Amino acid sequence: MAALAHPARRAILRRVMRREAAVTELAAPFAMSLNAVSRHIRTLERAGLVRRRRVWRRRLVSFDPAPLAEAAAWIEQTRTFWSVRLDELGRLLAAEDGGGGAAGMGGAAGAGGESDPQTPMGKVESHERQSEGDDDG
Repeated sequence: MAALAHPARRAILRRVMRREAAVTELAAPFAMSLNAVSRHIRTLERAGLVRRRRVWRRRLVSFDPAPLAEAAAWIEQTRTFWSVRLDELGRLLAAEDGGGGAAGMGGAAGAGGESDPQTPMGKVESHERQSEGDDDG
């Protein structure tokens, strides 16, 4: 992911995702030296996102989608893991508060702008309103 942190590297990657290009072609739109562009390409190469090959005197750079596919798969697994855990937490909180329902971690506002009282967020808001009322009297 650090390889994609710099905007020049992201721009280079976008260009080679469309088609293989020579280093000099990739350097053309940037206000930096050819050496600086080569360093950015080297960073992308070390991350496995691009490959360089030599054809006569030209250095061609091409895209390798495998690392991005691996990252996307990991992100999806992590998202699924936490989604399941947060749904379980929502059910536990609902059961603890006496709701006993299978409310998720939603918290979408209803038509009147109030949170759904069956969701944990709605319960937190109602508890906050109750405790504010307790301070008044």
